[in-house]
Parts: sequence; C-alpha cells; structure tokens
Amino acid sequence: MYGASVHPASEITITAGGSEALYSILTALVHPRDEVIVIEPAFDCYKPIITLSGGIPVVYRLEKPSFRIDWEAFAQLISPRTRLILLNTPHNPTATIFSAADWAALARIVEGTNILIVSDEVYEHLVFDGQSHLSLLSYPDLFQRGVAVFSFGKTYHGTGWRMGYAVAPSYLTHEIQKVHQYNVFAVPTFLQYAISDFIEDRAAYLSLADFYQEKRDFFERAMAQSRFRLFPSQGSYFQLADYSQISQSSDVDFVKQLTKVHGVAAIPVSVFYNNGQQDQLIRFCFAKTTDILEQAAEKLCKI
Repeated sequence: MYGASVHPASEITITAGGSEALYSILTALVHPRDEVIVIEPAFDCYKPIITLSGGIPVVYRLEKPSFRIDWEAFAQLISPRTRLILLNTPHNPTATIFSAADWAALARIVEGTNILIVSDEVYEHLVFDGQSHLSLLSYPDLFQRGVAVFSFGKTYHGTGWRMGYAVAPSYLTHEIQKVHQYNVFAVPTFLQYAISDFIEDRAAYLSLADFYQEKRDFFERAMAQSRFRLFPSQGSYFQLADYSQISQSSDVDFVKQLTKVHGVAAIPVSVFYNNGQQDQLIRFCFAKTTDILEQAAEKLCKI
C-alpha cells in the first residue's frame, strides 16, 4: 500500500501484537544512556521499555488544542546522545495524524545523523475525512533508518489474537529478531494461517476508514447537546473530550465518577504523560456498536 518492496524473511518480523514488536525493537536498538525522543501524550508501554533497556526518555509534549509538533522546538531536543525518535501516527490518544510536511520536517532534522526512527502505525487504516495514512514505508530514505510497526489485531478487530508485525531494513531486522527469538520465538502458526486468509480480502481493511468514520460521526452528533467539548478525531478510534465546563476535578477522579455514577467508562489523558499533566481531557473509544454509543451519549448528555 505504501510503495515499498520488502523481503518477507529478512525485513518483516511477525510479532505477538504491536506491543511485543515495540518491546523487541526498543530492546534491540536502545542501549544504556541512549536518549530516545518520545512524543507525549504517549502510549503507556513506550517509556517503560526504554527505561528497562537503560535508555533515557526525552519528552516532547504536544499542546492542545491542535496537538501538532512544532518542529523547530522539537529539533532543540536532539543531542549527540539521541539514538532514536519514537513516533505514533495515527496518534493515541490525540487522534491526530502525520502530514507530508511533518515527514519532510523530520527528514531534515535527522539528515546527516545516525538517529533511528520507530513509527508506531497500528491504526494505519483508521484515517478519516478523505485523508490518507502516510507511512514511514513511503519515504525510502527514512525507512533505511527506521522500523514501522503494525497490528492485525487493530485491523481485524481481533486484539486478543495478539498478532502484529514490524517492517525494517535487513540490518535492523537482524538485531530485532535476536530479541524476538528469545522473547516469544514465534507467533502461533494457526493464527498466522487465519490472518493470511483474512488478508486475501482487501475490502476488509480498505473499508475500515468508512466503517469507523461512521461511528465517529454518529458519536459526535449524539454528543452535540452535551457539555463536553470534543476535539477533532482525524484517525484511530479515539475521541478526546474536554470536561472543564462540567467539573474542575482531576481527570482520574472525573473518570472514576463517570464510571461509578453514570455508567460510562473513559480514560484520563494525564496517564499518558510522564508528569501526570492535567488538561481536563478524557479519551472515549467509539469502537463500539451503535446501540452502545447511543446509550453512552444519552447518559453523557444528561451530565
């Protein structure tokens, strides 16, 4: 889909989900005292894996309402010890996506360096409003220093099957597979056969954007009369919401109350920040059936 030609044995690693891919990649490539730039809010496994490998997470924080990267400020984080930049597009939890300008800016920053790039793209097929997912694999120069991570669980609604894959040049794949070999050795064969059957039906993943955009739009319309302020969701199946017109409580306290009193579960965004940053934002997931979304919105509109 991204115009890349890769060798199945030497450049693709089938993994036990995207998380195992990230663990094997970061464990293989990050050494003690290496600096790894992480963009916050960030998926919760990134920093623990880096720290476990002896690396030092260097945080770039996205700011509301746009949650866009200021590349001039980002470049200031680069140091002689920068080993790797860890990206996530579509982004969890902000639901933003990388643009061509973002990739071009990143290319300028790493040009002439030995910095590696890991691009977490598990929500690749969930990009909305006619936009396209721009993968690391689409940029040959960046791919030669990078790894892209994908998830069959996200694509085929089977997260419990724990199957993903990492695509990297052979010299990086060789190192990643050293960790993968002694981590899980191999993903169960029968699951691989099952996924290979699914892949034959291209419509199953090419229709995902429309499938989830319909859910996003339904939830957005259903929430129109609520006191929550929704942020644009460009990709993934997440929806950020500002609850400042309802409560001044911390987001952790607010979602506990939301669950116990109103029967709707959400995730506090502060848990995606190393410093527990409080922006009075919570994350809803609209990967639900229409009746569940309708019931949730009805409860939320009454608050």
